[in-house]
Amino acid sequence: MPAPKGKYAWTATVGEKGQIVIPKQARDIFGIKPGDTLLLLGDEERGIAIPPKGAFAELFGIAFNGKEGDET
Repeated sequence: MPAPKGKYAWTATVGEKGQIVIPKQARDIFGIKPGDTLLLLGDEERGIAIPPKGAFAELFGIAFNGKEGDET
């Protein structure tokens, strides 16, 4: 079954030190470069998510300023 446009799936193997290698195609698509810091979000029921790099500012804004779009 072909994936919907813009949707991808990859696998990564965890090494002995707990490290994973992000596949090259994923790094290219999302502009991940050596030295970048990635945010990992975890939910014991749903799994691990790695949001796009640009999500840092939005997530911090929500965390420190309340709900998105809230000016308080």
